[in-house]
Amino acid sequence: MHREPRRGLGFFATVLVAGITALVVGLVAGLSGYLIGQSVDDAAVPVAPVAAAVPLVSSTGDTSPRSDQSIAGIVSAVLPSVVSILVEGASDSGSGSGFVLRPDGYLLTNNHVVNLAGKDGKITVVFSDGSEAKGTVVGTNEAYDLAVVKVKESGLPPVTLGNSDALAVGDSAIAIGAPLGLDGTVTYGIISALDRPVTAGTQGDVSYINAIQTDAAINPGNSGGPLLDAAGRVIGVNSAIATLIGGGEGGSIGLGFAIPVNSAKRIAEEIIATGSASTPVIGVTLDLTFTEDGAKIGEINPGGPSEKGGLAKGDIIIKLGDRVINDSTELVVAIRDYAPGDPVVISFRRGQVTREVTITLGSAEAS
Repeated sequence: MHREPRRGLGFFATVLVAGITALVVGLVAGLSGYLIGQSVDDAAVPVAPVAAAVPLVSSTGDTSPRSDQSIAGIVSAVLPSVVSILVEGASDSGSGSGFVLRPDGYLLTNNHVVNLAGKDGKITVVFSDGSEAKGTVVGTNEAYDLAVVKVKESGLPPVTLGNSDALAVGDSAIAIGAPLGLDGTVTYGIISALDRPVTAGTQGDVSYINAIQTDAAINPGNSGGPLLDAAGRVIGVNSAIATLIGGGEGGSIGLGFAIPVNSAKRIAEEIIATGSASTPVIGVTLDLTFTEDGAKIGEINPGGPSEKGGLAKGDIIIKLGDRVINDSTELVVAIRDYAPGDPVVISFRRGQVTREVTITLGSAEAS
Protein backbone atom coordinates (compact mmCIF):
# COMPACT_ATOMS: atom_id res chain seq x y z
CA MET A 1 0.00 0.00 0.00
CA HIS A 2 1.31 3.43 -0.90
CA ARG A 3 1.82 5.65 2.15
CA GLU A 4 2.47 9.36 2.30
CA PRO A 5 5.97 10.19 3.56
CA ARG A 6 6.34 11.17 7.17
CA ARG A 7 6.16 14.89 7.63
CA GLY A 8 7.81 15.26 11.02
CA LEU A 9 11.25 16.66 11.71
CA GLY A 10 13.11 13.37 11.51
CA PHE A 11 16.23 12.36 13.39
CA PHE A 12 18.41 15.38 12.62
CA ALA A 13 16.46 18.09 14.38
CA THR A 14 14.66 18.70 17.64
CA VAL A 15 11.97 21.27 18.35
CA LEU A 16 12.51 23.77 21.12
CA VAL A 17 9.99 26.24 22.47
CA ALA A 18 11.06 29.66 21.24
CA GLY A 19 11.33 32.39 23.79
CA ILE A 20 10.92 31.14 27.37
CA THR A 21 13.93 33.22 28.23
CA ALA A 22 15.09 36.18 26.20
CA LEU A 23 18.58 37.49 26.83
CA VAL A 24 19.39 41.06 27.71
CA VAL A 25 21.20 42.54 24.73
CA GLY A 26 23.70 45.36 25.22
CA LEU A 27 25.26 47.19 22.33
CA VAL A 28 28.72 48.52 23.21
CA ALA A 29 30.69 50.66 20.80
CA GLY A 30 33.98 52.52 20.81
CA LEU A 31 36.14 50.24 22.97
CA SER A 32 38.59 49.32 20.23
CA GLY A 33 38.90 52.94 19.17
CA TYR A 34 39.67 53.93 22.74
CA LEU A 35 42.44 51.34 23.04
CA ILE A 36 44.00 52.41 19.76
CA GLY A 37 43.86 56.03 20.87
CA GLN A 38 45.87 55.22 23.99
CA SER A 39 48.83 54.19 21.86
CA VAL A 40 49.06 57.50 20.02
CA ASP A 41 51.98 59.69 21.03
CA ASP A 42 50.95 62.71 23.10
CA ALA A 43 53.21 65.03 21.09
CA ALA A 44 51.55 67.74 19.06
CA VAL A 45 50.96 66.85 15.43
CA PRO A 46 50.88 69.60 12.77
CA VAL A 47 47.46 69.97 11.18
CA ALA A 48 47.23 70.78 7.47
CA PRO A 49 44.79 73.47 6.39
CA VAL A 50 41.36 72.14 5.41
CA ALA A 51 39.61 73.48 2.34
CA ALA A 52 36.06 74.72 2.64
CA ALA A 53 33.52 71.88 2.54
CA VAL A 54 31.66 71.40 -0.73
CA PRO A 55 27.97 70.60 -0.12
CA LEU A 56 26.65 67.39 -1.69
CA VAL A 57 23.29 67.19 -3.34
CA SER A 58 20.69 65.05 -1.51
CA SER A 59 17.05 64.29 -2.13
CA THR A 60 14.31 65.77 0.00
CA GLY A 61 11.07 64.22 1.14
CA ASP A 62 10.04 60.58 0.97
CA THR A 63 12.05 58.96 -1.82
CA SER A 64 10.23 55.64 -1.47
CA PRO A 65 6.44 56.06 -1.17
CA ARG A 66 4.79 53.02 0.42
CA SER A 67 1.28 51.76 -0.07
CA ASP A 68 -0.84 50.36 2.75
CA GLN A 69 -0.40 46.92 1.17
CA SER A 70 3.40 47.02 1.32
CA ILE A 71 5.23 45.26 4.13
CA ALA A 72 6.07 48.64 5.63
CA GLY A 73 2.43 49.68 5.43
CA ILE A 74 1.20 46.42 6.99
CA VAL A 75 3.72 46.60 9.82
CA SER A 76 2.92 50.25 10.53
CA ALA A 77 -0.75 49.33 10.97
CA VAL A 78 -0.19 46.21 13.11
CA LEU A 79 2.72 47.24 15.37
CA PRO A 80 0.49 49.14 17.85
CA SER A 81 -1.37 45.86 18.46
CA VAL A 82 1.77 43.85 19.30
CA VAL A 83 3.14 43.80 22.85
CA SER A 84 6.16 42.56 24.73
CA ILE A 85 5.49 40.48 27.85
CA LEU A 86 7.99 40.50 30.73
CA VAL A 87 7.59 37.72 33.29
CA GLU A 88 9.16 37.45 36.75
CA GLY A 89 8.73 34.26 38.73
CA ALA A 90 9.99 33.05 42.09
CA SER A 91 13.30 31.87 40.64
CA ASP A 92 13.16 32.54 36.88
CA SER A 93 12.37 35.40 34.58
CA GLY A 94 11.83 35.69 30.85
CA SER A 95 10.09 37.55 28.09
CA GLY A 96 7.95 36.91 25.08
CA SER A 97 5.43 38.57 22.82
CA GLY A 98 1.67 38.82 22.43
CA PHE A 99 -1.02 40.76 20.62
CA VAL A 100 -4.28 42.57 21.34
CA LEU A 101 -7.47 40.58 20.78
CA ARG A 102 -10.03 43.10 22.05
CA PRO A 103 -10.05 46.84 22.82
CA ASP A 104 -10.93 46.13 26.48
CA GLY A 105 -7.53 44.64 27.29
CA TYR A 106 -7.56 40.96 26.32
CA LEU A 107 -4.26 39.72 24.84
CA LEU A 108 -3.17 36.39 23.40
CA THR A 109 0.24 34.78 23.95
CA ASN A 110 1.83 31.37 24.55
CA ASN A 111 1.28 29.43 27.75
CA HIS A 112 5.03 28.86 28.03
CA VAL A 113 5.59 32.63 28.08
CA VAL A 114 3.43 33.24 31.17
CA ASN A 115 3.83 30.00 33.11
CA LEU A 116 7.15 31.16 34.59
CA ALA A 117 5.16 33.57 36.74
CA GLY A 118 3.47 30.77 38.67
CA LYS A 119 0.92 31.90 41.25
CA ASP A 120 2.84 34.78 42.80
CA GLY A 121 4.91 36.10 39.88
CA LYS A 122 4.67 39.37 38.03
CA ILE A 123 3.62 39.95 34.41
CA THR A 124 4.33 43.29 32.76
CA VAL A 125 2.92 44.14 29.35
CA VAL A 126 4.87 46.70 27.32
CA PHE A 127 3.09 48.43 24.45
CA SER A 128 4.65 49.73 21.25
CA ASP A 129 4.68 53.31 22.57
CA GLY A 130 6.71 52.23 25.61
CA SER A 131 3.87 52.40 28.13
CA GLU A 132 3.46 49.53 30.59
CA ALA A 133 0.57 47.78 32.33
CA LYS A 134 0.23 44.95 34.81
CA GLY A 135 -0.96 41.73 33.21
CA THR A 136 -3.16 39.04 34.78
CA VAL A 137 -3.58 35.54 33.37
CA VAL A 138 -7.25 34.90 32.55
CA GLY A 139 -6.68 31.26 31.61
CA THR A 140 -4.39 28.88 29.75
CA ASN A 141 -4.48 25.73 27.68
CA GLU A 142 -1.22 23.81 27.93
CA ALA A 143 -2.26 21.33 25.24
CA TYR A 144 -2.34 24.14 22.65
CA ASP A 145 0.37 26.27 24.35
CA LEU A 146 -1.96 29.27 24.53
CA ALA A 147 -2.80 31.80 27.23
CA VAL A 148 -5.02 34.86 27.51
CA VAL A 149 -3.71 37.83 29.51
CA LYS A 150 -5.81 40.81 30.67
CA VAL A 151 -4.66 44.38 31.29
CA LYS A 152 -6.77 47.17 32.77
CA GLU A 153 -6.76 49.28 29.63
CA SER A 154 -9.41 50.35 27.14
CA GLY A 155 -9.36 51.55 23.58
CA LEU A 156 -6.56 49.20 22.56
CA PRO A 157 -6.17 48.49 18.80
CA PRO A 158 -7.01 44.83 18.16
CA VAL A 159 -5.49 42.76 15.38
CA THR A 160 -7.59 41.39 12.54
CA LEU A 161 -7.77 37.60 12.58
CA GLY A 162 -7.37 35.74 9.28
CA ASN A 163 -8.26 32.22 8.18
CA SER A 164 -5.50 29.66 8.60
CA ASP A 165 -7.51 27.06 6.66
CA ALA A 166 -7.14 29.20 3.52
CA LEU A 167 -3.33 29.22 3.52
CA ALA A 168 -1.17 27.73 0.79
CA VAL A 169 2.51 26.86 0.80
CA GLY A 170 4.39 29.79 -0.68
CA ASP A 171 2.11 32.48 0.73
CA SER A 172 3.86 35.47 2.30
CA ALA A 173 4.40 35.47 6.07
CA ILE A 174 5.40 38.31 8.40
CA ALA A 175 6.44 37.70 12.01
CA ILE A 176 6.42 40.47 14.62
CA GLY A 177 7.67 40.19 18.18
CA ALA A 178 10.47 40.87 20.64
CA PRO A 179 13.28 38.35 20.01
CA LEU A 180 15.97 38.69 22.68
CA GLY A 181 14.00 41.62 24.08
CA LEU A 182 14.29 43.65 20.86
CA ASP A 183 10.67 44.78 20.70
CA GLY A 184 9.01 45.61 17.40
CA THR A 185 11.26 43.28 15.40
CA VAL A 186 9.83 42.35 11.99
CA THR A 187 10.90 39.41 9.83
CA TYR A 188 9.55 38.32 6.46
CA GLY A 189 9.33 35.03 4.60
CA ILE A 190 6.86 32.50 3.25
CA ILE A 191 4.69 29.65 4.46
CA SER A 192 7.04 26.69 4.11
CA ALA A 193 4.61 23.89 5.03
CA LEU A 194 1.19 23.28 6.55
CA ASP A 195 -0.11 20.69 9.03
CA ARG A 196 3.38 20.02 10.35
CA PRO A 197 3.17 17.75 13.43
CA VAL A 198 5.27 19.41 16.14
CA THR A 199 5.74 18.68 19.82
CA ALA A 200 7.17 21.45 21.96
CA GLY A 201 8.01 21.75 25.64
CA THR A 202 9.44 19.52 28.34
CA GLN A 203 8.27 16.30 29.93
CA GLY A 204 5.04 16.92 31.81
CA ASP A 205 4.37 20.15 29.89
CA VAL A 206 4.21 19.11 26.24
CA SER A 207 2.15 20.88 23.60
CA TYR A 208 1.15 19.21 20.34
CA ILE A 209 0.88 21.68 17.48
CA ASN A 210 -0.63 21.16 14.04
CA ALA A 211 1.80 23.81 12.95
CA ILE A 212 2.22 26.35 10.20
CA GLN A 213 5.90 26.21 9.22
CA THR A 214 7.61 29.40 8.07
CA ASP A 215 11.09 30.54 7.12
CA ALA A 216 10.44 34.03 8.52
CA ALA A 217 13.08 34.31 11.25
CA ILE A 218 11.68 33.39 14.67
CA ASN A 219 13.95 33.53 17.71
CA PRO A 220 13.64 33.23 21.50
CA GLY A 221 11.37 36.08 22.56
CA ASN A 222 9.14 35.85 19.46
CA SER A 223 6.93 33.36 21.31
CA GLY A 224 3.31 34.47 21.44
CA GLY A 225 3.69 37.10 18.73
CA PRO A 226 1.62 37.15 15.56
CA LEU A 227 2.37 35.60 12.20
CA LEU A 228 0.66 37.71 9.53
CA ASP A 229 -0.45 37.15 5.97
CA ALA A 230 0.10 39.57 3.08
CA ALA A 231 -3.00 41.55 4.11
CA GLY A 232 -1.81 42.05 7.70
CA ARG A 233 -4.23 39.53 9.19
CA VAL A 234 -3.06 37.19 11.95
CA ILE A 235 -2.80 33.64 10.64
CA GLY A 236 -0.82 32.07 13.48
CA VAL A 237 0.75 32.43 16.92
CA ASN A 238 4.54 31.98 16.79
CA SER A 239 5.40 29.22 19.23
CA ALA A 240 8.43 27.06 18.44
CA ILE A 241 11.66 26.77 16.50
CA ALA A 242 13.75 23.83 15.35
CA THR A 243 17.44 23.48 16.06
CA LEU A 244 19.95 20.79 15.24
CA ILE A 245 20.46 18.10 17.86
CA GLY A 246 23.14 19.18 20.30
CA GLY A 247 22.86 22.76 19.14
CA GLY A 248 21.10 24.01 22.27
CA GLU A 249 18.43 26.70 22.14
CA GLY A 250 20.01 28.68 19.36
CA GLY A 251 18.63 31.17 16.90
CA SER A 252 16.61 30.81 13.75
CA ILE A 253 17.68 28.31 11.12
CA GLY A 254 14.64 29.08 8.98
CA LEU A 255 12.39 26.50 10.66
CA GLY A 256 9.77 28.31 12.72
CA PHE A 257 6.36 27.00 13.76
CA ALA A 258 3.12 28.80 14.56
CA ILE A 259 -0.20 27.66 16.01
CA PRO A 260 -2.93 28.12 13.36
CA VAL A 261 -5.16 31.07 14.21
CA ASN A 262 -8.38 29.13 13.70
CA SER A 263 -7.49 26.86 16.63
CA ALA A 264 -6.14 29.78 18.66
CA LYS A 265 -9.37 31.75 18.11
CA ARG A 266 -11.53 28.98 19.57
CA ILE A 267 -9.28 28.54 22.58
CA ALA A 268 -9.13 32.31 23.23
CA GLU A 269 -12.91 32.70 22.96
CA GLU A 270 -13.49 29.90 25.48
CA ILE A 271 -10.93 31.26 27.93
CA ILE A 272 -12.35 34.79 27.76
CA ALA A 273 -15.89 33.45 28.30
CA THR A 274 -15.21 30.85 30.99
CA GLY A 275 -11.58 31.08 32.15
CA SER A 276 -10.72 27.71 30.62
CA ALA A 277 -10.71 25.94 27.26
CA SER A 278 -11.44 22.38 26.23
CA THR A 279 -9.26 20.00 24.22
CA PRO A 280 -10.84 17.49 21.79
CA VAL A 281 -10.16 13.80 22.45
CA ILE A 282 -11.20 10.45 20.97
CA GLY A 283 -10.96 8.62 24.29
CA VAL A 284 -7.99 6.30 23.85
CA THR A 285 -4.46 5.77 25.13
CA LEU A 286 -2.00 5.28 22.29
CA ASP A 287 0.72 2.66 22.14
CA LEU A 288 3.85 4.81 21.84
CA THR A 289 6.07 1.74 21.26
CA PHE A 290 4.39 1.12 17.90
CA THR A 291 6.78 2.08 15.10
CA GLU A 292 4.90 1.14 11.93
CA ASP A 293 2.70 3.48 9.92
CA GLY A 294 -0.37 4.62 11.80
CA ALA A 295 -1.29 5.14 15.46
CA LYS A 296 -2.02 2.01 17.49
CA ILE A 297 -4.64 2.07 20.22
CA GLY A 298 -3.20 0.81 23.51
CA GLU A 299 -6.29 1.22 25.68
CA ILE A 300 -9.89 2.31 25.17
CA ASN A 301 -11.40 4.70 27.71
CA PRO A 302 -14.69 3.22 28.94
CA GLY A 303 -17.67 5.22 27.74
CA GLY A 304 -15.49 7.42 25.52
CA PRO A 305 -16.07 8.39 21.88
CA SER A 306 -13.94 5.57 20.46
CA GLU A 307 -15.68 2.86 22.46
CA LYS A 308 -19.06 4.24 21.40
CA GLY A 309 -17.86 4.28 17.79
CA GLY A 310 -16.76 0.64 17.86
CA LEU A 311 -12.96 1.03 18.03
CA ALA A 312 -11.02 -1.50 20.08
CA LYS A 313 -7.63 -2.05 21.68
CA GLY A 314 -5.06 -2.97 19.02
CA ASP A 315 -6.78 -1.12 16.18
CA ILE A 316 -4.36 0.95 14.06
CA ILE A 317 -5.72 4.34 13.02
CA ILE A 318 -4.45 5.21 9.54
CA LYS A 319 -6.63 8.17 8.59
CA LEU A 320 -8.57 10.98 10.30
CA GLY A 321 -10.91 12.69 7.87
CA ASP A 322 -8.83 13.23 4.72
CA ARG A 323 -5.52 13.24 6.59
CA VAL A 324 -3.24 10.21 6.47
CA ILE A 325 -1.92 9.35 9.96
CA ASN A 326 1.72 8.27 10.01
CA ASP A 327 2.29 8.08 13.77
CA SER A 328 0.84 8.88 17.19
CA THR A 329 1.98 12.49 17.18
CA GLU A 330 0.25 13.16 13.88
CA LEU A 331 -2.98 11.68 15.21
CA VAL A 332 -2.92 13.95 18.27
CA VAL A 333 -2.30 17.14 16.28
CA ALA A 334 -4.89 16.13 13.68
CA ILE A 335 -7.53 15.70 16.41
CA ARG A 336 -6.63 19.09 17.89
CA ASP A 337 -7.40 20.75 14.58
CA TYR A 338 -11.07 20.08 15.44
CA ALA A 339 -13.26 21.09 18.38
CA PRO A 340 -15.11 18.95 20.95
CA GLY A 341 -18.44 17.83 19.54
CA ASP A 342 -17.22 17.70 15.95
CA PRO A 343 -17.92 14.47 14.04
CA VAL A 344 -14.83 12.90 12.45
CA VAL A 345 -14.38 9.91 10.16
CA ILE A 346 -11.67 7.49 11.30
CA SER A 347 -10.17 4.81 9.07
CA PHE A 348 -8.39 1.97 10.87
CA ARG A 349 -6.92 -1.49 10.41
CA ARG A 350 -8.04 -4.43 12.50
CA GLY A 351 -5.90 -7.36 11.55
CA GLN A 352 -5.88 -7.43 7.75
CA VAL A 353 -9.18 -5.60 7.36
CA THR A 354 -9.54 -1.82 6.90
CA ARG A 355 -12.67 -0.28 8.37
CA GLU A 356 -14.21 3.15 8.78
CA VAL A 357 -16.29 4.69 11.59
CA THR A 358 -17.63 8.13 12.44
CA ILE A 359 -17.21 9.31 16.03
CA THR A 360 -18.05 12.51 17.87
CA LEU A 361 -15.05 14.06 19.59
CA GLY A 362 -15.13 14.29 23.35
CA SER A 363 -13.66 16.96 25.58
CA ALA A 364 -10.84 17.17 28.09
CA GLU A 365 -10.93 20.33 30.21
CA ALA A 366 -7.77 22.40 30.55
CA SER A 367 -6.87 24.83 33.32
